[in-house]
Amino acid sequence: MNRGFVSLSRAMLLGFVRDRTALFFTILFPLMFLALFGGLLKNQGVSRSQVVEVGQVAVLDQLPADAKAEISKVLDVTKMADPAKALDAVRKGDYAAAIEQQGDQVVVRYSAADLVRAGTVRGIMESLVQQSNLALAGTPPRLKLNSEQVEDKSLTAIQFVTPGLLGWAIATGATFGAAMTLVTWREKRILRRLRLSPVSIGSVIGARVGVSIGVALVQTAIFLGVGLLPYFGLKLSSYWWMSIPVILVGTLSFLSIGLLAGAWAKTQEAANVIAQLVVLPMAFLSGSFFPLDSAPKWLQTVAQIFPLRHLNQAMLDVMVRGKGPEAVLPQMGILAGFAIVVTALAAWLFRWDDV
Repeated sequence: MNRGFVSLSRAMLLGFVRDRTALFFTILFPLMFLALFGGLLKNQGVSRSQVVEVGQVAVLDQLPADAKAEISKVLDVTKMADPAKALDAVRKGDYAAAIEQQGDQVVVRYSAADLVRAGTVRGIMESLVQQSNLALAGTPPRLKLNSEQVEDKSLTAIQFVTPGLLGWAIATGATFGAAMTLVTWREKRILRRLRLSPVSIGSVIGARVGVSIGVALVQTAIFLGVGLLPYFGLKLSSYWWMSIPVILVGTLSFLSIGLLAGAWAKTQEAANVIAQLVVLPMAFLSGSFFPLDSAPKWLQTVAQIFPLRHLNQAMLDVMVRGKGPEAVLPQMGILAGFAIVVTALAAWLFRWDDV
């Protein structure tokens, strides 16, 4: 009985080790997320926020040197003299808040693009105001803190969640659709039949591109339709329509990744693993689920190489922040260049069948 137990255990263990898919999803995949979240949340406890000091703010400028050193660990303060320029920078998401002192009132103007970071800034400023009032013992509180949102008051979290999740959905649909179609058609010898048929290569490629773009547009319509329901209250900026060409070029970028995965993989399982390995970590590293402001600087820099990061930022700019078409042209150029390079690599690796 002991010998049978040992033999079965050994056989099961060897079967597990030899099953690369099971080995990947059991060990390597969770380990990858450990490294990913460990890097993203490494500095979560001392998150540093960038703020603008408009003019002279006595509650900040008159702090003792040691207090200023402590504040600098959580606030990165940039001085600006022009209030309108400072508010515009906050609206664009360049800064978490603008701080201004008007007589006995300290005003914090924040962006709804990052309510967590804005809340941190308001909490710090409220503490400084209270300390300043306590220093004047025996007198009524002199300073008061007011907080104002720079965007329209109707803006809610749905404004900023929608572009990121939509970008992730588009990336997933285009990548998996192209990869699985290519591998499945190769396994079933459909590609070989197409090669011998009178159908041109251009027609095959055009059909795949057309389907991917069609799926992306349907995804966009569904996401915006749900978000615009009164229950969610999504409100689009006047340049929201510019998200359509952004989505088209973004779809081509992730279609190229799917083609590369399909050209490289020999089985559907391998194609699925490659696509998962590319898209899911990229979604976390590109801000699809949460902002990357708290991540280490090196990780934010690395994130700039991912096409999903540029797709998310471009859609956020035109859907929510109200930036014009010229603001997203650089991101569109990056996405188009990525699509061209990766498609060329996929074409070089492409094969009609497994032999």
